[in-house]
Amino acid sequence: MTRTAQIDRQTAETEIHVSLGLDGDGAGERDTGVGFFDHMLDLLARHGHLDLVVRARGDLDTGAHHTVEDVGICIGQALDEVLGDRSGISRFGQATVPMDEARASCAIDVSGRGLCAFEAALPPGAIGNFDTSWSRSSSARSRSTRS
Repeated sequence: MTRTAQIDRQTAETEIHVSLGLDGDGAGERDTGVGFFDHMLDLLARHGHLDLVVRARGDLDTGAHHTVEDVGICIGQALDEVLGDRSGISRFGQATVPMDEARASCAIDVSGRGLCAFEAALPPGAIGNFDTSWSRSSSARSRSTRS
């Protein structure tokens, strides 16, 4: 069984193409115009054993946020499509990965219910042209709207 999907998304701010092969080896290309984001997508593909093609064009003059958001939406839609009815797979998993100067933790539930909670204490600033300062205000805002 080949578990692949292609998703295309066009908005006023972005034009995105994602091709995802679930049973891959990290092949593909990632070209979003945001170097750090391309690097993170490379890592996702390699360590997740996903064949992943991402081509994105966005309004990078205003920042990378629309591009990152819309690519995330497309990858989520592709993952949902390739998982189908989710038979034969574990519903959830978790990992903590120690790295040189950081520790990453992730818990995932692929039940099909949509929710993303992102909380991180990032220093103000940017990595290349990727603005990291937005996460504090949006994380605080999302907590204040949940009851």
